[in-house]
Amino acid sequence: MRDYESGNRFPEEEESDESLAFHISNDDPIHFDEAVKEKKWQEAMKLEIEAIKRNQTWELVSLPHQARKTGVKWVFKTKFNEEGKVDKCKARLVAKGYSQKAGIDYNEVYALVARWDTIRILLALAAQRGWCIFQLDVKSAFLYGELKKEVYVDQPEGFVIRGQENKVYRLKKALYGLKQAPRVWFSRIESYFKKEGFEKSNYDHTLFLKKNGDKLLLVSLYVDDLIYTGDDEHMCTNFKSSMQKEFEMTDLGKMKFFLGVEVYQNKEGIHLCQKKYAKKVLERFNIWNCNAVKNPIVPGTVLSKLCSKNVDATPCKQLIGCLMYLTVTRPDLMFVVCLISRYMADPKEEHMMIAKRVLRYLQGTLDFGVYYKRSTDANLLGYTDSHYIGDENDRSLLRYTDSDYAQDVDDRKSTSGYVFLLSGAAICWSSRKQRIVTLSSTEAEYVAATACACHGVWLRGIL
Repeated sequence: MRDYESGNRFPEEEESDESLAFHISNDDPIHFDEAVKEKKWQEAMKLEIEAIKRNQTWELVSLPHQARKTGVKWVFKTKFNEEGKVDKCKARLVAKGYSQKAGIDYNEVYALVARWDTIRILLALAAQRGWCIFQLDVKSAFLYGELKKEVYVDQPEGFVIRGQENKVYRLKKALYGLKQAPRVWFSRIESYFKKEGFEKSNYDHTLFLKKNGDKLLLVSLYVDDLIYTGDDEHMCTNFKSSMQKEFEMTDLGKMKFFLGVEVYQNKEGIHLCQKKYAKKVLERFNIWNCNAVKNPIVPGTVLSKLCSKNVDATPCKQLIGCLMYLTVTRPDLMFVVCLISRYMADPKEEHMMIAKRVLRYLQGTLDFGVYYKRSTDANLLGYTDSHYIGDENDRSLLRYTDSDYAQDVDDRKSTSGYVFLLSGAAICWSSRKQRIVTLSSTEAEYVAATACACHGVWLRGIL
């Protein structure tokens, strides 16, 4: 692997260029009638029903007078591991939550997910201090959320009880697909962390911290995926054991593959990249055999809403959406992807050509990512437009910010950008159009510096 900044080989074994399969298969059955013909899907459905019963998710009752019931359906997916090989066949019983009405069937619906900035900060600190990052996955997480409102659902296809076909299930706990399911799951896991003595960060409510003297344990939650690290192996082991007693868990060991991002850990540092995902994007848009280019956009390129002729918006939006997720580990793509994303509502041929150029650049830089190095030097500096800002004694962050004055020919707004560095690599970056039309380059610089400073305050709170 190559470090994005230095171009050096990452000290890890070479990967074989074998399977470029998608992590979700396109051949999965859509309807129950298709899936029930195959034994692997029959077994997957049985496992799902057993998990629901084991968790005491529902009870069979007669539907009360004037009560509404919600339909359910089966969703089938073949899941692959980080090597592109089949991991398991998953059958999920999902409620048809679109039939629920706000204020009647549910109130709160949100579920907090960890920001990628927070995850990268955690990885950078772990690399800096030589900690290992571990990963856990909660099986059927939403089934643990306890419902406050009464919800009734149909009996699922293939598992209707004979002689009681007219009865329904009253849910004690949430099912996937219910509007309130993510919220009640987060309430459940949050109460567990409080019981175990964790403190919740005031700057990111998905980040939990536990101290035992001078020892530290950090946990970041992304719905049902958890990553955790710390300076005490005993605390990490106890946390894993406690989680496995409280919830049905899958222990994924050292963090290797997280939300489509490949993670390589060794004694020298931690490397993040999206090589496999990038290959899938190139295959999807038939640009796998293209010639590579040296930069994602020609310097000085200016785009407009009124250039050239229209193109089909659907593939353009799909391409830009795929590229946007690549910016999770690719700060070099942030400017151009954010630039072309402004024109997704009415894309032109020129916008599509630039998006395809990004794919050609991607072809030659598949190994690029961010590499957080282990180092005893924790000093961090702050800069804005080549001028040092901050306290000389508080070298806690390396901040760069810049603005592109009035370069949008449609509304003359400027573009602000910044990057924050920690442990030798970027932990967060941004490139976005300013909300106001600035009257001078000086004003544009102040707007950019203010945005950078606001994010710096948030980062300082996290750290």
